[in-house]
Amino acid sequence: MKTIDIVVPCFNESSCIALLYSEIEKNLIHLDKKEYSWCVIYVDDGSKDDTLYNIKKLVREKGHDTVKYISFSRNFGKEAAIYAGLSYAKADYVVLMDADLQHPPALLPQMLSKIEEGYDCCGARRVSREGEPKVRSLFSRFWYKAMKLLTGLEMTQGGSDYRVMTRQVVSTIVSMKEKERFTKGLFSWVGFSTCWIEYKNVERAAGRTKWSFWGLCRYAVSGFIAFATTPLRAAVWLGFTIDIITFIYAIHFLITNIRSTGPRTGYATIVILLMFFGGTIILLLGIIGEYLARIYIESKDRPIFILKESNISKDDSDKKNN
Repeated sequence: MKTIDIVVPCFNESSCIALLYSEIEKNLIHLDKKEYSWCVIYVDDGSKDDTLYNIKKLVREKGHDTVKYISFSRNFGKEAAIYAGLSYAKADYVVLMDADLQHPPALLPQMLSKIEEGYDCCGARRVSREGEPKVRSLFSRFWYKAMKLLTGLEMTQGGSDYRVMTRQVVSTIVSMKEKERFTKGLFSWVGFSTCWIEYKNVERAAGRTKWSFWGLCRYAVSGFIAFATTPLRAAVWLGFTIDIITFIYAIHFLITNIRSTGPRTGYATIVILLMFFGGTIILLLGIIGEYLARIYIESKDRPIFILKESNISKDDSDKKNN
C-alpha cells in the first residue's frame, strides 16, 4: 500500500479547515483503499483565530491516523510552515496545497495518476487570473520573466506551490536547511521530472487573503535575492561604467575650460557630481547590505520554526523515514 501525506500550511484559516478536508475526502474517496492510504497534515503557523481549535476538533471526528497537525509557537511565515510540513511528512507521496481551496482538490486524482506514470513531481499551473487585480497579474508576469532572465531558473509561468511529489523530491527539499527559504525557487533548482496540470483561478472558499500587494513584493524580492547574484555583479559593472563616464567628462571639462575665457565657478558641476556619486554609493551599499543581511541570518543558525505542539510522534516519523 502506498501512503499519501497532504501538507496544508494554515494561518488564520479557521473557516476553511473542515471545508478543505471535506473536499479532499470527496475527491480521494474513489481511490482503492488496498492501494492507497492518505492523511492530512495541517501546519498551524501561529494563528490568532480558532484554526488550531478546529483542527483538533477535526482530529477527534476523523481520527488521529487521518488528521495530524503541527502548531508553531508564533507566526514564522508560510515558507517555515511548508518546511515543517514536508519535514514531518513521511509518506511515499506528499501533496502540498493551500487551505483556502484556491488549490482545487478535484485535481488530486489526476495529479496522482501522473506520478504513477513515472513523473517525480506534478504541479498545478494557473492559466487564468480572473478576479485578481490587473496590477498584481502584470507584476507576476514580469517577475517570472525577470527571475528566468537573471537567475537562470526555469520557473513555469503561473506555477503554484500546489503539487504532488515523490519521497525523493521531498527528502531533497528538506535536506536544504537555509533559513531564508523560497520554495518555488527550490522546486525549480532541484530539478527532477515535472509535469504541469492547468487550472483556472479559483476564489477563496472563506476568509480573507493574507497576502497584500506589498507583502507579495517583499516575497518576490526575497526570492530574487535568494537565487540571483546578478545585483552584485551589476554593482561592479555600474562602478566601472561610472568611472569611464567620469573620466570622459573630466577630459571634456578640461578641454572646455581651456577654450573658454569667461568666469567659471563650477558650483553646479560639483553639486551634480556629489549627488550622483552619493546616490550611487548608497545604492551599491544597499545591494551589498541585502546579501550581508542574509549571510548574517544564516550564520546565527536559528531554527526555521519552533514547535509548540503536535499529534505526530517524532519517533514514529523517524521510524517511517527509515
